[in-house]
Amino acid sequence: MAQAVANGAKSVPSVNVELVYYAKVEDLANADAIIFGVPTYYHDFSIDVKKLLEEVAAKGIKLKGKIGAAFGSYGWSGEAPSLLLEIMKKRFEMETIDPGLIVKYTPDEKALEECRKLGKTVAERIKKQLNKP
Repeated sequence: MAQAVANGAKSVPSVNVELVYYAKVEDLANADAIIFGVPTYYHDFSIDVKKLLEEVAAKGIKLKGKIGAAFGSYGWSGEAPSLLLEIMKKRFEMETIDPGLIVKYTPDEKALEECRKLGKTVAERIKKQLNKP
C-alpha cells in the first residue's frame, strides 16, 4: 500500500517523494506533506507512530499547515487512519485529506488504485500550496 501511495505521488511532476519505514522527527519537520500508513490493531494504531508523535510534541516540532493523510489495513475494525487524522488535525493543526483510506485485509488492485489516487492527491495539493502567491 505504501509503495502504491508513493507511486501515485511520484506521478505528479516536480514532487520529491521519500518512502521510509521508520521516520524521524527531523523528517517530519522538513516535509511539505506527511502520509502515514497505519494498520488497525486492537482498535488503535501502532505504538511506534504514537511514540513518534509524542517526540514531535515534546521537541516542539511545528507541523501546522503541512498536508497530512493516512491509510491502513485492518481485519476487524479499521479506525486507525481516522484516529491518526484527528490527532494530525487537532493536535498538530495539519491540513488533512479526509477520510483516511482503509482496506480490509490484503489490498487488491482496486484498493491499490485508491492508494495511488491518495498519493497523487497529496502531491497535487503540495504543488498547489507551494504555488500560492
